[in-house]
Amino acid sequence: MNITHARLVTLPVADQDLAKDFYVGALGFDVLVDRQMGPVRWLQVAPKGAQTSFALSAADQGLTPGSARGIILETADLDADCAQLAKAGAAIEGPTDLPWGRQAILTDPDGNSFVLSTPAPADF
Repeated sequence: MNITHARLVTLPVADQDLAKDFYVGALGFDVLVDRQMGPVRWLQVAPKGAQTSFALSAADQGLTPGSARGIILETADLDADCAQLAKAGAAIEGPTDLPWGRQAILTDPDGNSFVLSTPAPADF
């Protein structure tokens, strides 16, 4: 196998403009592509410098908004990020201390759920 990383994760959203506002405004992601291709709008965002990006896919493309779960976003400063996200109106649960590190749950306006996590301890 020669797989090096996950390139793209599709996030089903009800309103691409609202999702774009959340991911760019609240999370600070960059817009990589925002293009109309026939009847489909391709909207792709990512954290600055990340190898993995997110396609914010409209519900009319056969996906159920809010159905994404278990995506882990790693952060170097969980407490600061949680505070900033809460101030921006994002739904945050935690942070919580766990054997594998500290984490919080972040939910986007559609109900897609992410784990915001510190790096795992070296001995884990």
